[in-house]
Amino acid sequence: MGFSLAATQASAADLSEIRIDWATYNPVGLLLKKEGLLEKEFDKDGIKIRWVQSAGSNKALEFLNAGSIDFGSTAGAAALIARVNGNPVKSIYVYSRPEWTALVAGKDSPIKSVADLKGKSVAVTRGTDPHIFLVRALADAGLKDGDVKFVLLQHADGRLALTRGDVDAWAGLDPLMAAAEVEDGAQLFYRKPENNTWGVLNTTETFAKDHPDVVKRVLRVYEQARKQALADPAALKVALIEAAKLPDAVITKQLERTDISKSRIGDEQRDTILKAGLALQQAGVLPADADIAKVTGELIDPSFGEALVQ
Repeated sequence: MGFSLAATQASAADLSEIRIDWATYNPVGLLLKKEGLLEKEFDKDGIKIRWVQSAGSNKALEFLNAGSIDFGSTAGAAALIARVNGNPVKSIYVYSRPEWTALVAGKDSPIKSVADLKGKSVAVTRGTDPHIFLVRALADAGLKDGDVKFVLLQHADGRLALTRGDVDAWAGLDPLMAAAEVEDGAQLFYRKPENNTWGVLNTTETFAKDHPDVVKRVLRVYEQARKQALADPAALKVALIEAAKLPDAVITKQLERTDISKSRIGDEQRDTILKAGLALQQAGVLPADADIAKVTGELIDPSFGEALVQ
């Protein structure tokens, strides 16, 4: 695996706990948690695994920045924004290539295009892929942030606000977006799969520097869960249904637009995230003087996953 057992034990010796997030937008992580694979891997080291729920990329990045978790699930572009803003995260693994966000309107809404959002209210979770997706959609339609009213809510509350009619539209996130479609008849009026950035697992610069072999072991076990998910999609669905507490039809829709066939992070992810970053800079979300290419290069670290066999 490219590292010795002695080095691994030395790296793990001063750890008593690994803190890692779980999120309903990261199905592979849910199977990993349900199967207790990390617990089995690190039991021999006397290291406990503590799971912390992330309700969105913004929360995972807050937890990483505060040092309250060691590994967090986010969208790639959200991690880039955090890095530009001084959060020293490293993106080290891909858990999915999803179409997990779109712009959503209610069942009987007259909104049919991004242009129709002018003067309307949109629920959105700041610092997440849906927020980034919304900003890019507005820019492509010739609208500015000020042309719409952003209602800042966490994802679940955004769905609820749309259902209640408290907002005109919502920048959705699966599986809640799929639930709005199936259960409420909500309409995805604007979709652009290529503007959904990769689902990436991040760690902190400090943890990566202090415990590189532990990071490699975590990724190796993550890879085990991903391969189990590919081999047994029914088990993946069950894990997601249990965690999200949503019906089979909703989770089926989410998984239909979630690709877990790749896990190594590298040039493909770097290019997608860079394009998102440049678009956000042009839209005024990121500082004009930020070197987006340089920060993207600092964010993406493929070294820990090099030994993974796809």
